[in-house]
Amino acid sequence: MLLWLTQYLAQFSAIFEVFNYLTLRSILGVLTSLAFSLLFGPWMIRRLTERQIGQAVRSDGPESHFSKAGTPTMGGALILLSIALSTLLWSDLSNRFVWLVLLVTLSFGAIGWVDDWRKVVEKNPRGLPARWKYFWQSVVGFIAAYVLFQTAAVPAETQLIFPFFKGVALELGVFFILLTYLVIVGSSNAVNLTDGLDGLAILPTVMVAGALGIFAYASGNVKFANYLLIPFIPGSGELVVFCTAIIGAGLGFLWFNTYPAQVFMGDVGSLALGAALGVVAVIVRQEIVLFIMGGVFVLETLSVIIQVASFKMTGKRVFRMAPIHHHFELKGWPEPRVIVRFWIITVVLVLIGLSTLKLR
Repeated sequence: MLLWLTQYLAQFSAIFEVFNYLTLRSILGVLTSLAFSLLFGPWMIRRLTERQIGQAVRSDGPESHFSKAGTPTMGGALILLSIALSTLLWSDLSNRFVWLVLLVTLSFGAIGWVDDWRKVVEKNPRGLPARWKYFWQSVVGFIAAYVLFQTAAVPAETQLIFPFFKGVALELGVFFILLTYLVIVGSSNAVNLTDGLDGLAILPTVMVAGALGIFAYASGNVKFANYLLIPFIPGSGELVVFCTAIIGAGLGFLWFNTYPAQVFMGDVGSLALGAALGVVAVIVRQEIVLFIMGGVFVLETLSVIIQVASFKMTGKRVFRMAPIHHHFELKGWPEPRVIVRFWIITVVLVLIGLSTLKLR
């Protein structure tokens, strides 16, 4: 919205032309979402506390978590509001990708909101039944995939790009819809599973979003795309503002979510942020790189799959508890140690992902 205003004012003063630069708007996107999170975070925490919207703790979980019972949750709503406000203010609203990522993110946030509301307000331990949660995730995921497939402007938008290999791409055709669905829904649930310790999920999300923002900037610029031998996706550069909005909102939330957390994001935040990463990765054609950079999310998901499969087939557990961050807690690692080490792993994986820009 402010982009339109500054473009109008540029007719009268050349100083407003600076807002046409994507780099400046990206910086403003970070600052806007960060400021909104920091300003309204205390107010939201008070409101959640007053309404007794507190976290329920698993009785079979680590004993160190019992003291967290009652900590305000559903704080992810603050993240989503910050992202939406910053994106709407500083991005080009005529860009189809901007609206798509916003709608997907907010739709997954709505699914998480219903799940959280039933759990913490209506005191229904099941929340939104899993079959209905996956149903609505699938509906949104398939709609987003279909829209991207139908509106693809260049062949590269529906190709699978293999990192580290120059010019290697697989034309997916209609299978692009299936892949996109799997990436969006899978990423959403992976971040959701990771969100079990204070700050564990939000900082890796911030780091991956920042890296995807770099990919978006390069993919949206024909000169950079050709130089780096990555697909040129017209209009994808505008997603940098969205990615930086995630960075600002995430860092603002981490201010209150860091150990010991004053608020948890809940499913409203984790499902939405995971879907946001997934849809951006699809648009910039970096699904495999997302798999690499989000290795912590992948590990958490695999630990749950392995645990469930092993118990059903053999009656034995591979891990002391799944997701795997609880396994390390039960081995005696203090919670901050688990969190920071997973952060460090994410830094390394994000750097490996970014290296694919040049190593081809």
